[in-house]
Amino acid sequence: MTDALRTAAIDILKINDRGQYTVPTKGLYPFQWNWDSCLTALGQCHFDESRAWTEIETLFAHQWPCGMVPHIIFHQMDDGYFPGPAIWGTDRPVPTSGITQPAVAGFALKRLFDRAQDRAAAMQRVRALLPKVAAWHRWFYATRDPHAEGLAAILHPWEAGRDNSVDWDDPFDRVPTDGIAAYTRRDTLHADPSHRPTKAQYDRYLWLVEHFRALHWDTSKLHDASPFQVVDPGFNAILTRACADLADLADHVGEPELAAENRAFAARGLAAMESLWSDAHGQYLCKDRVTGQLIDSASVGGLLAAFCAIPPERAASIANTIEGHGTRYCVASHPPQDPRFDAKRYWRGPVWLVVNYMIADGLARAGQGRTAARISADSLELIHKGGFAEYYDPLTGEALGGGQFTWTAAMVLEFLALDG
Repeated sequence: MTDALRTAAIDILKINDRGQYTVPTKGLYPFQWNWDSCLTALGQCHFDESRAWTEIETLFAHQWPCGMVPHIIFHQMDDGYFPGPAIWGTDRPVPTSGITQPAVAGFALKRLFDRAQDRAAAMQRVRALLPKVAAWHRWFYATRDPHAEGLAAILHPWEAGRDNSVDWDDPFDRVPTDGIAAYTRRDTLHADPSHRPTKAQYDRYLWLVEHFRALHWDTSKLHDASPFQVVDPGFNAILTRACADLADLADHVGEPELAAENRAFAARGLAAMESLWSDAHGQYLCKDRVTGQLIDSASVGGLLAAFCAIPPERAASIANTIEGHGTRYCVASHPPQDPRFDAKRYWRGPVWLVVNYMIADGLARAGQGRTAARISADSLELIHKGGFAEYYDPLTGEALGGGQFTWTAAMVLEFLALDG
């Protein structure tokens, strides 16, 4: 059964492969997405090491001069997705979006390097990518942490990858909807509308895009100009882990200055993360940078903080919080005890294997092996039950969203390798 599952996962990665990049799934997401690609490369390395490197190299070939790596690269036109390049208006040689996504590339780079069979080729490819990833990290702290707190803010929910999380509800109320251009969504043609973000949320997504476009995507201005500024512990944990991993890589290839810079970023971020801790919830919370207050929403973003080197007692609390959700499958993207929980609506309840993978990885490193093993087992059981879906109902295991999903298949290969 394990061999069949592995073969099925590889088949999906190949089906969605477009040569130099991989789409998340046909129809719903027909372009290259930033953190999807980096996590997809982890799956690809199990059967085609060179192709895995190419995935990340293609992403960074479209890095902006300022250092930002956009969240979508529109390699070819496809009007089945909205908002497309005309809405973004970023005026890039190859069209891209104008916002970013979680900085998982540094982590992926180290994992690929550590597993490389062809060490000479891996060394060459790391040397080429290392300064690009370092420039991205530098950009985060220069433009999204203007007061040098050690934590970067997201300026659009899409940047966290958790588009309609309960975390954003209150700060999103500040985002107006007046004056946005008329639009027609495409996502609801490919997936059940009741499982997707609402129209009210989409109106605000588009207002922010239009607002930033009016500023000509000057990334040095967007933070202070945005009514939505949220410090997400999950987003920052990924960035902190990536900085630490990049520092180790830089040491290995003889780049001591890059190593020192990223180790300092990681140390500062880890220390600042403590300001987001909630004893009441047993996990980290998002912070609304506009109000300076923690957001009362105990989402999976605060559990994902385990991905970086948080103190052992924090990791133990997070493990207990996950076990306390009481869902048939973990990890729910929002606790079912919260009245805002919705088992089927995107990031307001469902389980996502990519988040499971990062939480399990962090908990295992922190000595919480039992909970990490449960997350891994639940993840594989969801695949057996519902196939390679985008996400899953944590109560029933029902497959939801897009099918034949790339990063789900990649995570299955990772879980199988770890279990083996």
